[in-house]
Amino acid sequence: MTPHGDDIHNPAQPPAVLVAAIRKLLRPLVRLMLSFQITYPFLINLLKSLYVEVADQEFSVDEKRQTDSRITLLTGVHRKDVKRLRNEASESLNTPRAISIGAQLIAYWLGSEQFWDSEGKPLALPLRTASDSSGQKTFDDLVELVCKQDIRPRVILDEWLRLGIAGQDSDGRVCLNTGAFTPDKGFDEKVFFFGKNLHDHICASAHNLAGRTPSYFDRSVYYDKLSQASVQELAKLANDTGMDALTRMNKAALALQQRDQSKADRNYRMNFGVFNYNAELAPESEGNDHA
Repeated sequence: MTPHGDDIHNPAQPPAVLVAAIRKLLRPLVRLMLSFQITYPFLINLLKSLYVEVADQEFSVDEKRQTDSRITLLTGVHRKDVKRLRNEASESLNTPRAISIGAQLIAYWLGSEQFWDSEGKPLALPLRTASDSSGQKTFDDLVELVCKQDIRPRVILDEWLRLGIAGQDSDGRVCLNTGAFTPDKGFDEKVFFFGKNLHDHICASAHNLAGRTPSYFDRSVYYDKLSQASVQELAKLANDTGMDALTRMNKAALALQQRDQSKADRNYRMNFGVFNYNAELAPESEGNDHA
């Protein structure tokens, strides 16, 4: 893992433009951390362990085991701390089982034709009852398809109603919230997707910045000098077009995942995301990194 081949800056002095970009990147994270009482000393300890972990796992030479001395040279972390930190287990943000099951259910509901209406949109699914003999697909069918009868549909429905992922219409049918890729409620769920999605977006951008090929698609549409009404109109357009793009990608990915079930190299993952953001412009005198 090395810098871009055309890099000519002094290795002892990182590029000023990169430092400025990292500062801009970290600003909203610092704002978030302060709002949750994550202090500077806490962050320093966290960064120290991450520097050691990344240097150990991703910057080895010829796949040889890293030494404490080399990690100290790479990171600037004291050798005594390197030795201690390498012996400590790192914490990882594993997918909570409830989130994993919920994501699979939404993927199947949005991606399988058997759960669509005539326009290709997710059906409102009735709950199965003893007297139901219409042959119509039910919410229970969806849950059993994914969970293999490992968890009761009612348990999932109650949690989805709490999080706002789904609701029930006047006939008692379960209706999927079309914005359900990220729930409105549920702090743990939102934190999980916060870490997962920003991690992958930064990985894609860092890959491109290092000049590696093939590059990942990483583009945005940026305009300033807009009125609040125009920003609100564009936000609605972003929500609509974003959901269309996510739904199309989900349908294609689900179909390909099912096609790949018999293949030996099923060890890759992908993440496609869409975001929209707006903020009031900061005064010119205050710089442009305050958003």
